[in-house]
Amino acid sequence: MTHRNIAILILLMLFSLKPMAQMAPVFSHHPYTNMYINPGFAGLGEGICLNGIIRQQWAGFKDNDGNKVAPEELLLTIDSPIKLLRGGLGGAIVQDRIGFYSRIGVQFGYAYHLDIGAGTLGIGTALNFLNWGTDFSKFFPSNDPVLGTGSFNDMVFDLNLGLFWMVADKYYIGLSSTNVLESKGKTFTSDNNSGSFISDRTIHITGGYQWVLPNNPLYEIRPALNVMLNQSVAQFQFSTAVVYNNRFWGGVNYRMQESVGLMVGLLLKDFRIGYAYDINTLGVSIPGSHEISLGYCFKVKGERTTRSYRNTRYL
Repeated sequence: MTHRNIAILILLMLFSLKPMAQMAPVFSHHPYTNMYINPGFAGLGEGICLNGIIRQQWAGFKDNDGNKVAPEELLLTIDSPIKLLRGGLGGAIVQDRIGFYSRIGVQFGYAYHLDIGAGTLGIGTALNFLNWGTDFSKFFPSNDPVLGTGSFNDMVFDLNLGLFWMVADKYYIGLSSTNVLESKGKTFTSDNNSGSFISDRTIHITGGYQWVLPNNPLYEIRPALNVMLNQSVAQFQFSTAVVYNNRFWGGVNYRMQESVGLMVGLLLKDFRIGYAYDINTLGVSIPGSHEISLGYCFKVKGERTTRSYRNTRYL
């Protein structure tokens, strides 16, 4: 692919914004969500890599009837380099629940790898299947004539595009657009109310850097940025982790105008586990949030022998 075609792809993603239904799920362990938000990341590791994140936002938050309505998110991703395809394959499953509304997404993606200088550029696309569901009868008050008392489920198809450039053990930059088609589902009718779900087209900008302390190479500082944009909402996250001996780490994640997260983690051989607790900065009595991140890589010999990925964010 020529540099001109890459530029056209960037413009396509940047100018594919329209009003949307809602923002995509947000995770404090955002450096481990690359396969979900950017198909260009597929196969840039050293093997078959699995990642999972479980998030309980505003833990214990309930409505006036005692129902648990706090947001809950579950994310599972997998990707692997495929030498015959000159790139990599990947996929993701995400479940997003907010009150009595739920959404499940399934993605299948491919990335073409192009070596540029000291790094590798992944140019990817992914098919995205989205299923929504809600039960209007559980909303408060239950006799609201606008909401009605019915339930609704719908599925649509959409498309993701992404560019991901990485220089091993140094830094990475990503640009992607999820739900480019902004697909609209079928119209639902609930008593006196009608409408339809629309997939949330979102621009994602990510970046990360790995800095080894010159006087003590056992310590590394790894800042990372995650930006999510659409016409109505902008979400900014910035995290910094201090890693010791590529095995233990602790850090902080700041989500603008929302929360500060404290993070710790451990790497045992090729298995990674991390935990984050978010403290709300909204100025109201909202409980904190819990998040657990897991990862494991099955090393594939001979696939990318010229690269070295010891950075835990790629495991």
